[in-house]
Amino acid sequence: MAYDKGILFVLSGPSGVGKGTVRKAIMQENDLNLHYSISVTTRKPREGEVDGVDYFFKTKQEFQNMIENNELLEWAEYVGNYYGTPIRYVQEMLEKGNDVLLEIEVQGALQVKKRFPQAVFIFLMPPSLDELRNRITNRGTEAQESINDRMTVAKKEIEQMIHYDYIVENDEVDLACERIKSIIRAEHYRKERLCGKYKRLWEVE
Repeated sequence: MAYDKGILFVLSGPSGVGKGTVRKAIMQENDLNLHYSISVTTRKPREGEVDGVDYFFKTKQEFQNMIENNELLEWAEYVGNYYGTPIRYVQEMLEKGNDVLLEIEVQGALQVKKRFPQAVFIFLMPPSLDELRNRITNRGTEAQESINDRMTVAKKEIEQMIHYDYIVENDEVDLACERIKSIIRAEHYRKERLCGKYKRLWEVE
């Protein structure tokens, strides 16, 4: 079924909840017309991450230039690094009728909600704070002080879930993906999206 415009889906949640893992699993599905919008960041690549695939890795000066040139839909600073979403790709995909998935930090998601309130916002929730700490620790990329900082920020981020449309628990990646896929499919059948289209079918010229 064709749609006039695509839908912007925003996936976010606390650091360590598994946003990247869930996003990669969703993007491997072939039954969704979904395009991933790659974020820009100033943090260093983690093992296995590829520039232009997982993120666009930039220097802080390059990132600042993008802000000044109004090239970002949103941007935020998180634990000393900057993250942002290039606006051009998102606009082009939506205009072509393609859905777009953003995987971004909570600060950035709340910015998008102000600028693009028609987007669909999904909060990825950990089963518990203990499990969240375990996931961050098991990465093996964070010092203990950094882990504590991330946990402090995570608790504040979880309080922001009230601003989202959906909350999905990431207890198992496959289950979380199925829940998100159900949301994506259901959103296309909202009456607000379809009434105008079907009304045209019975309108008399």
